[in-house]
Amino acid sequence: MLAEALVPVAALVALLVTAYVHPRGRVEATVGLAAAAATLATGILGWAEVRDTLEHLGPVVLFLVTILVVADVCGRAGLFDAAASRVRDAARGRPVRLFTGVFLLAAVVTTVLSLDATVVLLTPVVVGVAVSTSTSYRPGAHACLRMANSASLLLPVSNLTNLLAMPHLDLTFAGFALTMAPVLAVVLVVEYAALRVLFRRDLAMPPGTVEDPEHPPMPIVPLVAVGLMLTGFAVGSPFGVEPFWFSGAAAVALALWARRRGLLGTSDVVAAAHPAFALFVLCLGVVVAALGTGFLGEWVADALPAGTGFADLLLVAVIATVLANLLTNLSATLLLVPLLGTLGDTAVLAALLGLNIGSGLSYTGSLANLLWRRSMVRLGHPPPLRELHRVSLLITPLSLISAVAVLSLVT
Repeated sequence: MLAEALVPVAALVALLVTAYVHPRGRVEATVGLAAAAATLATGILGWAEVRDTLEHLGPVVLFLVTILVVADVCGRAGLFDAAASRVRDAARGRPVRLFTGVFLLAAVVTTVLSLDATVVLLTPVVVGVAVSTSTSYRPGAHACLRMANSASLLLPVSNLTNLLAMPHLDLTFAGFALTMAPVLAVVLVVEYAALRVLFRRDLAMPPGTVEDPEHPPMPIVPLVAVGLMLTGFAVGSPFGVEPFWFSGAAAVALALWARRRGLLGTSDVVAAAHPAFALFVLCLGVVVAALGTGFLGEWVADALPAGTGFADLLLVAVIATVLANLLTNLSATLLLVPLLGTLGDTAVLAALLGLNIGSGLSYTGSLANLLWRRSMVRLGHPPPLRELHRVSLLITPLSLISAVAVLSLVT
């Protein structure tokens, strides 16, 4: 029995190591399938439980695949370059203005196109803009990282953690947004102020110079497609229509538009969708489901509070933060959220605070953190580990406590 119980643990470790190393798609898919197969061979999960897990994850994975295509087309069409150029022009070389614009832009991109778009597509643009204006890239780069996690609170589609939690919430798309809006507002204020203090020396530099700035046009078709997609999310939610139908329609429309303009080919669409990672997520779900029915699930369940007062919600958020940084926030969501059903919506939302804001505590908190680091390394600016933790260890607790306090007041 002990050996069987340890198989899902070993499988999860293999999956997490693979996620951190981020190998080629074939390797990623192979490890995922092997881990899931080993877990199923123990008999811990029955086929009915496996089916339920895949049915729960299926719509989320379809959304992931389609939103990645939408974000990729937006990037190829120059949406991020155009938005960043307007931020640069408004800043006129002044570091504080540039940082403020980048901070808000990163929050918007995360909210609308998910956190992966912020760390993979927006971060290189932000660094390039800072270099072109002879200002420090560090405040803007860290703003992208912080917003990729903390700004993903507003909409169910901003983070896969939110989508995974939605079946456990008695909230529509609009209801989720209305509940989390005041929470996000406070988080943005706290994180902006904290980043201003931590990077005060960089932001106190003399204004940079902008020589012959380029003004790429704002691509209208991607903007309209994204706007219609968001409208679809809000309109379809009360009727039980899954978000992937609207992101899928936007992905198809934008891919056809981009292909006619010569921006991409069929192979580019497939690559943008990252099918191997989608399979990896499904396999991860199977492994975590097995862990949830075993000793780890029992330990977490025993640690959860019985009420929903401020102290209780803070404990839930802290547990979620710890699990996110041990297992990544995606794995932690699959494990934790189903255990909170009896505590109601407020407890699940408190867990999302830890799973989103709390995941910014370390590189292991979310895959977005690792993708951000890879982006910075490719740009020739590898972020020092000490600097990352100087920022995260100071901001994350303050932001998390503030968010829980507001959540306890509005729910």
